[in-house]
Amino acid sequence: QVELAESGGGLVQPGDSLRLSCAASGRTFSGPMAWFRQAPGKEREFVAAFRRFTGRTYYSDSVKGRYTVSRDNTKNTMDLQMNSLKPEDTAIYYCAVRMGDLIQSALRSPEQYDYWGQGTQVTVSS
Repeated sequence: QVELAESGGGLVQPGDSLRLSCAASGRTFSGPMAWFRQAPGKEREFVAAFRRFTGRTYYSDSVKGRYTVSRDNTKNTMDLQMNSLKPEDTAIYYCAVRMGDLIQSALRSPEQYDYWGQGTQVTVSS
């Protein structure tokens, strides 16, 4: 079992920044950690991922250049720095973990992940 706890959400204005954090505990895993988000009435969508096997990061087109994901292996945490936030970024943000590695083309599929956090609300509004 892997427990995930997200933190850092809140209400911000357009153009502001916010930093989310995901802390993992429990079983050791070697697979990727990822961020997804889900807005009301929409499906859960991929935001960003860190693939431990390659040390590479991956982003959706909608956040590329504005968001940065980082991983601290010593603390078993993953952060998401979100800059230039837009109203359309409003969603519940979830942290997810896969126990084993994933090929790059599968990173964006939520059904590939084994464990999920409870989510943290991000609201961007003036």
